[in-house]
Amino acid sequence: MSKKWYNLFVSVDSPSEAPSENAQSEAPASAAQAIADIAATVAHETKFTAPVTNPGSVEDIYRAAEIQAPAHGFTIMKVAEMLHSEHIRNLPKDVKRSSVLVALEAAGAPIQDVIEDAVRRDRALDTFERVQERSVTDLEARKTKENQDIQAEMDRIVAEHRSRMQANNDEVAKEKEKFFAWRLKKQEEEQKISDTVSYFVTENPITTGGPASGTEGTPSGSRSAAK
Repeated sequence: MSKKWYNLFVSVDSPSEAPSENAQSEAPASAAQAIADIAATVAHETKFTAPVTNPGSVEDIYRAAEIQAPAHGFTIMKVAEMLHSEHIRNLPKDVKRSSVLVALEAAGAPIQDVIEDAVRRDRALDTFERVQERSVTDLEARKTKENQDIQAEMDRIVAEHRSRMQANNDEVAKEKEKFFAWRLKKQEEEQKISDTVSYFVTENPITTGGPASGTEGTPSGSRSAAK
C-alpha cells in the first residue's frame, strides 16, 4: 500500500552548519537561473490538439493542450495542495518548502519535473488567452463592420425618404404658386365684373378680394333690384 505524501517527511535531528553569507546570497540567483533553464526547455507556444469545449474549465484547457501529469504524479497543482494541507499550512514558508522538497525527493519526483509542469500549464493558459483575445478582437471587428453597413443602409434609406419628402413638398409648393397666381387673376377678373355691375345695382352682389366662401353670392331671386 503506497504511502501518503506527508508520510514521506523525514526529520534530521543532528544540527547542520549554518550556511555562509556567500551561500545565502548565491542561493536565490542559482534557483532563479535553474528555473529559467527549465522554462527554456518548454515550448513558448502551446499546441492545442483538440477544441476546448468549456473555456471556463482549466482542466479542459490542459487536456486540449495534452498536458499530462508526470509518471510520479506530482504536478504543480498537487504541490499546491501539499502546501495548503493541514499538515504544513501553518508552518513557516522555509519549513513548508523544505518539507515539500523532502517529500518529493523521497517519492522520486524531481522538483524540475514540477517546475516544467507549472511552465507548461502557464503557457497553455497564456496561449489560450491569446486565442480567446484574438477571437474577441475578430468578432468585434466583424460586428463593427456589420454595424457600419447597417448605419450606411439606414443613412441611405433616410436620405431616400427625405428626398421623397422634399419632392412632395416641392410639388405642393409648385401647385400653391400656380394656384395663388390664378387667384390673383380671378380677383382682377372679379373686380372688373364688380365695377361693371356697380353701375346698375344699389348693392353689388359680386365678391371680390378674398377667397371664395362656401356660398358664392346670393341667389338670383334675392338680389337687389336694378336701379
